[in-house]
Order: sequence, then C-alpha cells, then structure tokens
Amino acid sequence: MDSLLFLSARRLVAHRPLPAVPAQLYPVLFQAAFLDGRPLVLQDLVAQWPFPVLNFQQIVGRRELFRDHPSKLCIQSIILAMVEQLRRDLEEPGCDSSPCHLRVLDVTGLQDDAAGRAPDGMSVWSGTVALAKACVEVSKHQREFQKRGSRSHKGHSSTAAAPRSVDVHADLFVNGTSYGILWDALQAGNAGPLRLKCREFQAEELCLAGIVSLLKSLDPSGVRRVDLRFNNLGLGGLSLVLPHLSRFPNLRSLRLPYSNIDVRRLTPESVQGIRCLARELGKLQSLRELNLGSSRLSGNLRHILCKLEAPLESLELAFCSLLPSDFAFLSQSFHALALKRLDLSGHDFSQTLLQPLQHLLEETSASLLHLDLMECHLTDSHLAPLLVSLQRCSLLRSLGLFGNSFSMVGLKDLLWKTVVLPHLQLVVYPIPVDCYKPGLDPGWILEEQLDRERLGAVSAELGRMLESSGRADMIWTSNPYGHGALDYFSL
Repeated sequence: MDSLLFLSARRLVAHRPLPAVPAQLYPVLFQAAFLDGRPLVLQDLVAQWPFPVLNFQQIVGRRELFRDHPSKLCIQSIILAMVEQLRRDLEEPGCDSSPCHLRVLDVTGLQDDAAGRAPDGMSVWSGTVALAKACVEVSKHQREFQKRGSRSHKGHSSTAAAPRSVDVHADLFVNGTSYGILWDALQAGNAGPLRLKCREFQAEELCLAGIVSLLKSLDPSGVRRVDLRFNNLGLGGLSLVLPHLSRFPNLRSLRLPYSNIDVRRLTPESVQGIRCLARELGKLQSLRELNLGSSRLSGNLRHILCKLEAPLESLELAFCSLLPSDFAFLSQSFHALALKRLDLSGHDFSQTLLQPLQHLLEETSASLLHLDLMECHLTDSHLAPLLVSLQRCSLLRSLGLFGNSFSMVGLKDLLWKTVVLPHLQLVVYPIPVDCYKPGLDPGWILEEQLDRERLGAVSAELGRMLESSGRADMIWTSNPYGHGALDYFSL
C-alpha cells in the first residue's frame, strides 16, 4: 500500500512546473515521476538535484518495479538532463549558482533481461549505448568550448575553475554492434566531464582484440564482475584475456560460459592452456564466483582450480562433461565448505555419477543455498538416494530439477521429503512423464506432446499438498524461466 507521502508526491508530479519544495522531498518526487512515467518532470528534478549522489535503486526501489513501467524514456530523459547540466557548466566555468549538485549518477542494477520486461523498458545493451553516446557528446562539446575559449583568450591567462564532472556507475553490455561507441566513450571519459565507471562488464560475440581493448579502458576500482560469453575464445584466447583481469582488485565474479574450452583430449597446447588458466585465476584474490558452463573439462577441474587461494561461493559447471574424479576433487576441496550456489545441470547422474554427487552434496550441505540439477537423466529410481543427501542441506532455498523424468508419484515423494527444509522457497520441477500423450517420446519436450489439462491438474494437486503441509509459501513451478536467474550478489 502506498504511503500518504508517496500519494502526495504523485499528485505533485502530475503537474509541471513543480513548485519549490524542500530538498528532502526530491527522492520521493523522483520515485513518483519515474514510476508514473513523467520524463519531463524527471529532467526538472535532475536539473535541480540538491544532493551529490543520485542512486536509482535506492530511490525507486526493487527491480521488479521496473518491469511494468516505462523506464526507457525516463532513463533517457535523466541522461539528457545530466548532459544539459554539464554543457551549461562548460559554458559558465567557475559559476556556483547552479542548483544542481549532482556528482555521482548510479544506474547499476536497473535493467532487466528481456523476459518479463515492459516493451518500452530499457535493456542493458540499450542503456550502455545511451550512456556511451552521452559521454561522447559531452566530450565533444568540451573540446569545442575549449577551442572557442583558446581563440578568444589567446595571449591571456585563464584562472577559471575546472568544470564540474559526473561519474556514472553502470553495468555495461557490449557486442560487435556497440563496441565502437563504448570504446569512444571510455577514451573520452578519461579526461571528460562525464565518466563511465563500470560495475559489471559483459561482452558477447566480440573479437579477442575488442575484449582486450575494452578491459584495458575500464576504471579498475569498481569492477566486480566480468562476463564473457559466446566469444569462442578457447584456451588460447583466454590465455590472452585473463591477464588483464588481475588489474581489477574487487573482481568477485568471472563468468566464461560457451567459451569453446575442450580439454577432454589433452595435447601439449591444452596442457599449457590449463596451466595458464589456473595461474591467472589464482591472481584474482577476490574471486568468489566462477562460471565455466558448457566447457568440456573431463578430469581437469582440479588442475584449473588448483591455484585459487580463497574458496569459491558460487560454481557453475553445467554441461561440463565432469568425471567422478572431478566430483571427488570438489568434495575434498575447501570450496565444498563454502559453496552457496552450485549448478551441475546437464550431467548424467543415472549411472556412475550419482554416488559422487551424493558425497558432494553432503560436503556442501552446511552452506548450500541454490542447487541446479536440470536435464540430468534423473528418474524416480534415483530419487530415494538423492533425497537422503538433499535433506541434509538445511539452508537450501531453491532447487532446479527441470528436464528430468519423474512421474507424478515421484514428484509427490519429492514434495513430501523437501517441505521439511525450512528455507526452501522455490522448486523448479520437471513436467511429469504422466503428462505426455501415450506413444510419444518424453525425451523431446514439444508443445503438441503435452496433455495441458493433465498438467494443470498436477499443478493444482501440488498446490493442495503444499497447503496441507503448511508450506503454502513455497513456489513449485514447471517453468524454468518464470522467476529470473539467481544472482551471486543477491545470495
């Protein structure tokens, strides 16, 4: 329920221009204008922002609020207002009459993925481009003003104070299309009034030279995550990229999924590549999350992680072709006692890997919060031993089992055995084999194979079971995409 203060703010921002108000009301007015989609009012507020910092998430609130609101126009209007203020400062250097005291604009964490976002929402990619263009524009205006100033004051010394600058903290997503403008913005920001400070850097389908040049251009102090995916780097490419990561002292998350790493058949080159990978990972002293998804590691996990000096808290090894020896290493390592998130999706636990998995879960049971075992060839016959290990994970919050082959009987057993876990809030369960039409292969999940009426009945029955067990607070869903990706920094 909205507070009386927020309701009053909504009435105020419905009319323009705004009346003079005390500084302490600016945050609630900003929140109301943003959520009601009033870009012109937001421009007015930024032009007179009375504080040195404007942090979107702190003011507007939860990320969920952005999904149903017109964030794109609003964010663009705020960027335009900031650019306009810096241009005025350049035209009137040393002037202290400006009511705008903004020095730091923090737009981190605002953008959502495409799923669930309003059509007029702003993606990470489009936000990156908008900010980069703003940096380039302000830098260009600065150069033009300096040229005019040097001509008009030729032969005269100038004691004018340096113009105000604004640091923009943002999460950046770049691909081949946006590489040029982002590179220009990072170069301009080194000496310009508008400086990009990256918190999370994601590069997708970008060439090796492009990745390296951008990493070298980032301000190292604030980078907490680097995400390089679909770049086809291989071990050779990673050996050239990873040395540039050691300049980021606060790098806690490194995500390298789909990097074309395949060390199932060792060669002298791949052995050297593994050693390089291990050596560079060992230099990242703040690293706590590592994603090597879709790498073919088969027996080499020990050699890759051997140089890490601190335990990982999040490890994603989906579809990594792990062997029993890899599970044995993890179970015996210091990582096991610290892991909060573990993704082992895409491994066949129907045969020799089931017992190593049980052992690993027992070793991680004191810390594990999130576990993903999607598409792991699990059936009803594997549930009993798996549940023995799962029940020891007393802190578990979410469990992903989508893509396995359980019957309705198996799902009921899973529910009754896991409702006793006090912190478990989300279970992504597989569509039970009972819900496939007779004579069709349940290994292929196709729309026409499902009995929708039966699936609806299953969902209703699971809901009744949760309610009768006193766990109506739990979410059981067969939709693996409906609740957003779990993030290490929210653990």
